[in-house]
Amino acid sequence: MAVKILHTSDWHIGRRIRGRDRSGEHRAVLDEIIALTADQAVDLTLVAGDIFDASSPTPVAEEIAWRALLGLAEVAPVIVLAGNHDSAARLDAVAPLLEMGRITVVGAPRPPSEGGVVDLDDIGVRVAVLPFVSQRGIVKAEEIMRSDPDQHAGDYQERVRRLIATLTSGMTPETVNLLTGHLTVFGAETGGGERQAHIFGYAIPSALFPGHLSYVALGHLHRQQKIPHAGSVWYSGSPLQLDFGEVEDRKGVLLVETAPGLPAKVTTIPLKEGKPLLTMRGSLEQVLGRADEAGDAHVRVELAEKARVGLAETVRGAIPGTVEVVLEEVEATRRVHHSRRSLHPVDAFHRYLEEKGVADPDVERLFADLLDEASS
Repeated sequence: MAVKILHTSDWHIGRRIRGRDRSGEHRAVLDEIIALTADQAVDLTLVAGDIFDASSPTPVAEEIAWRALLGLAEVAPVIVLAGNHDSAARLDAVAPLLEMGRITVVGAPRPPSEGGVVDLDDIGVRVAVLPFVSQRGIVKAEEIMRSDPDQHAGDYQERVRRLIATLTSGMTPETVNLLTGHLTVFGAETGGGERQAHIFGYAIPSALFPGHLSYVALGHLHRQQKIPHAGSVWYSGSPLQLDFGEVEDRKGVLLVETAPGLPAKVTTIPLKEGKPLLTMRGSLEQVLGRADEAGDAHVRVELAEKARVGLAETVRGAIPGTVEVVLEEVEATRRVHHSRRSLHPVDAFHRYLEEKGVADPDVERLFADLLDEASS
């Protein structure tokens, strides 16, 4: 019997846009997703990581997340995994409570017999769940999967291959076989708002996903896209435009219809809630002449003007949605024009290196791993 699955990810609840709160937008778009699950009568919802934007979310962010998950669970069971922005330990701590509401949460990688594989016998679905695993945590994850000590050698890619193989080894043709993970796949396009230290050096080839999988539901990259593969491997993308690198992205969720032994049919469903992001460029006169185009968008304005007192105030007075005003000349030479204080430390370090003209993904990755270790 065919089953319907809704695939979403990268909610990033708590993300602000240049200091402006977006809680109302998150509530609205998550309500829209809940309504879609009911309208489509889905049998399962997969949330592929990065529920929150920070590992220590605010109470408001947590309230939005738990209400949304409970709303989804009123329609169908929900499976959630931790992304690189989430605290795996924090999600595992609330898992017993959420399980009472038909929500399965997997914070840290687990072996199949201990929750790494979720069986939904009533709908004939088996789901392998692989949360985000850092470079520092990959060996620990392998040990949890009980691989032999002499197998611990090898790079990140090879270790992820072994994790996937372990999680999917018990799948049979009699069930709908799914894998959901928070991963970077070679050839995929980033959206622009991802944490770069957890992109470079973490990529794996799509060939690591076994051919017997009915569908692979990925999170981590914010652009909705299909990955080249003999099967169905998709990123759902984020439900909101999260950064100005995503202004061209059309956000949505994925509806997957499949049955044992049959290819999945994937339908993209656009989302309407949430304010768009818009970049406006030109002289002050040109930008002000296009003020009506802004609508209710969050606007970044890049002005071809010399610095002078009151310039930003003039723009904001004409375009109330303006969240940032930069001068093109300054932007071209400094790239980063606003304070790093409001950024996550990993993103702040990335921007610091940019300012110094340093491009070294290995240094960024090491910083991210050291920060993970210090905060765990």
